[in-house]
Amino acid sequence: MQAADAGAGGGAEGADDGSDGPGSPGGAGEATAAVLGRAPPVTRPRHAPRPGGDAAATAGRTGGRTYVFALCVPFPSAVEAEIACGSLAPDAEPHGGVVEKQLTVRGSVLAVRWRATNPRLLRISIISFLDQLSLVMRTMQRFGPPATR
Repeated sequence: MQAADAGAGGGAEGADDGSDGPGSPGGAGEATAAVLGRAPPVTRPRHAPRPGGDAAATAGRTGGRTYVFALCVPFPSAVEAEIACGSLAPDAEPHGGVVEKQLTVRGSVLAVRWRATNPRLLRISIISFLDQLSLVMRTMQRFGPPATR
């Protein structure tokens, strides 16, 4: 799972100045990781990727704040991503006017994007979604990959 600029990754090996230092793509950190048989270190983006946005607050239409959070969940296949999306999409947000949730599938990645005017309700929605996602993923693992048609 991956959240846009949610604070995961980075660390001492990350280079946020765009230089080709350890931890940057093509830098010494990646080469060292390849030699040691480890995954390359993760660096934090210097700015929010668009159009997904990030967990930072942005100005809202009503003068208040709108909070945006994006999450990408990779699956082994596009079919499994579609099954997960179909399983999770029917759950409407209980606070429809305050929290909006969009689910889309791009290839084998399930992308979820939240927009909310209340950070507490946004957090509750994300936690609830992650619980449901965990159940869907455990169920898919238990029953194996989908049968081909």
